[in-house]
Amino acid sequence: MLLAAGLIAVALVPMLMAYLQLGYAGDVHASGDFAAPEENAERVLERAVHDAGRGLPANYTWGQRDAAADEVRDRLEPRLETLRSARVEEGIAYQVRYNATAAEAYGDTECPGGPDRQFGPCAADGGVVLQHRAGETHLLAVAFDVTTVTPAGETEMTVVVRAVGGVDG
Repeated sequence: MLLAAGLIAVALVPMLMAYLQLGYAGDVHASGDFAAPEENAERVLERAVHDAGRGLPANYTWGQRDAAADEVRDRLEPRLETLRSARVEEGIAYQVRYNATAAEAYGDTECPGGPDRQFGPCAADGGVVLQHRAGETHLLAVAFDVTTVTPAGETEMTVVVRAVGGVDG
């Protein structure tokens, strides 16, 4: 009888281990669900900035750069609204704002000056960084503050998205 009880106990150990692993699988999965919202926001913003910059130089001279910055923001707004509401059903919300300070800093550091520069000056306008190139206005980057709210908590980040065809692209 004692021997039979010992065999049953030994047989139950693997079942207990499997049960414990299954019990924790839900926790691992849940933490994985909320690990990627920031990366998702960055990908959406990268695509949006790329799309917003298409065709911009042909539309605006450097003297019209304020209007160009307004058009960039107008082109971005539908994508930002989509991002803000895209994952609400999953318990994930995004708050997206332009960051004028980060845009100015990007323009100061990434827009080369001096006699060897290839293009003209840069200007930041409400989070949008533009550059003068051959009399036209080119989009270099857009700076955002993104707050991501999930059931696991809230994170804040500043993202500066380079436009394709920027200073070195």
